Amino acid sequence: MEQTKKRILSGIQPTGTFTLGNYVGAVRNWGALQDDYECVYMVANMHAITVRQTPADLRRQTREAAALLLACGIDPTKSILFVQSHVPAHAELSWVLGCNCPFGDLTRMHQFKEKSAKHPEDINAGLFTYPVLMAADILIYNADLVPVGVDQKQHLELARNIAQRFNFVYGDTFVVPDGYINKTGAKIMSLQEPEKKMSKSDTNVNSFVLMLDDPDTIVRKFKRAVTDSDGCVCASESKPGVTNLMSIYSAFTGKDFAAIESEFSGKGYGEFKMAVAESVIDVFAPIQQEYKRILADKEYLDGVLTEGAQRAGSMAERTLRKVYKKVGFLQL
Repeated sequence: MEQTKKRILSGIQPTGTFTLGNYVGAVRNWGALQDDYECVYMVANMHAITVRQTPADLRRQTREAAALLLACGIDPTKSILFVQSHVPAHAELSWVLGCNCPFGDLTRMHQFKEKSAKHPEDINAGLFTYPVLMAADILIYNADLVPVGVDQKQHLELARNIAQRFNFVYGDTFVVPDGYINKTGAKIMSLQEPEKKMSKSDTNVNSFVLMLDDPDTIVRKFKRAVTDSDGCVCASESKPGVTNLMSIYSAFTGKDFAAIESEFSGKGYGEFKMAVAESVIDVFAPIQQEYKRILADKEYLDGVLTEGAQRAGSMAERTLRKVYKKVGFLQL
């Protein structure tokens, strides 16, 4: 009998173009997972509105995010790619799970504290409860594995706790998911403040590289990247800027740190930064070309998302019906 593949669920918010950090840490690995796992990928537009969005921009960016994921190698014949709001069962399950999640668990979420401090003018209830929606995203597909970065580990732990608590009260219902730690996903830091993670919400545009930046912009941002006065291309905790550039170069060329140190022995930071920029441009150029082609073909892109929503929706509905029955909702 054929061994069934484990199911992986991952999502990304459509709040502007993905950064180089998003690509290295998540998106480039998604395509590689398709042969070994049953992959469910979503554009998480419902999560995006915990921060106020311009509606027209959110609609446009949702389509752009899907096009960029396809350009990065997600194959809709191998994976399910859909937009979160196209599957209403996520929100429906979220309510049931919220009624099975202690208030105290949510008060301990680090990201709520961080985002509340960042957006004091809009501390909304969704910002507080979105880890429950995230649990619903995962549990509704009975995902075995969820790729998580360090900043999302706490949310996955909450999803596990909710699943275990629900299973204990109502009987075996949900698969309890595990984290999938990608072996090659280096954490990419800000080019201007290398102690901080690269983020497109950074006020300094030189601190991040976007996947759709043109070659001149990429070169300019790397030229301005913070290094140090030492002039030696080598990795060290005392050299966060240089180490970060080495991580990026390693991610885009496959060379390890020892090979990079050897390659740039006796050479200056200027030459090194240029090489890092060129390695990024070489990888992003064909992706950008494919992205433009897909985005221009609206019929194809909308067809992929329609089919993805149908496939995801039928899986989600099965789980939701089971949950509704368990909690005692009358079904006609």
